[in-house]
Amino acid sequence: MDDPCHLKVIDVVERAGSTPERWTNFTLTRVNDCLVRMGVFEGEFHWHHHDREDEFFYVVSGRLMLDLPERTVGLAPGQGFTVPRGVEHRTRAEERTIVLMVEGHTVAPRGD
Repeated sequence: MDDPCHLKVIDVVERAGSTPERWTNFTLTRVNDCLVRMGVFEGEFHWHHHDREDEFFYVVSGRLMLDLPERTVGLAPGQGFTVPRGVEHRTRAEERTIVLMVEGHTVAPRGD
């Protein structure tokens, strides 16, 4: 086991509450070749894409907007969405939003 979070409880709500930043993400744990990351979003991120990895977003609290080239997808708590590799996208949140993301361990969080 190379992940220090294996066999430990990960309290997403507590971690989010202790994060004062308006925009950040960090790895919670690794599952096989994927990372589970938590994002705290308020504001907007830049347009980007990932050449080799899909990216899954799951909203814990708040509301996440995923801008895609042809449309915008709004996600409420309990909803998720996968952005396929190579698809340009931007995330936005008008209020503090807590998101879980699952992506390949080689993904560059700021995009390729």
